[in-house]
Amino acid sequence: MVHFKKLFLALGLILIVSLLIFPGSSLAKDQTTCPVMGGLINKNIYADYQGNRVYFCCPPCLKEFKKNPEKYVKKMQEQGITLAKSPDSGT
Repeated sequence: MVHFKKLFLALGLILIVSLLIFPGSSLAKDQTTCPVMGGLINKNIYADYQGNRVYFCCPPCLKEFKKNPEKYVKKMQEQGITLAKSPDSGT
């Protein structure tokens, strides 16, 4: 029983140290939902914005995004979503 406590303590410390060294890296998540309506994304419907690719559930959401893209990008960043890089972004 003592060995299990030491093991869990060691694993906990490793997790804490890794979060301090690489903040946010393990919390990042790929985009799976539309930033406008929240539906599942369709990878055939997208916009490239500032070197990133943003996916949408339907064409009307793409149109809405283009009216104020920064609003939706900020919302996704606050949710910890990592956007895919645009193929022509050079990275």
